[in-house]
Amino acid sequence: MGMALVGMIAGIALGFAGYFGGFGAFLLVAALGAVGFVVGRFAEGDINPGDFFRGAGRGR
Repeated sequence: MGMALVGMIAGIALGFAGYFGGFGAFLLVAALGAVGFVVGRFAEGDINPGDFFRGAGRGR
């Protein structure tokens, strides 16, 4: 099991911990799952922190 999948599962688990409320809980689970996936990809080394902060025209 890759680190990205582990991160996504962790985000979903945290979302279910705050599950006690309808559509807002669904959005919370989706958002935390996405954050967990990105953190997992970062842990694997597939994403660099500079990718988020670099301008569109810079660094090419």
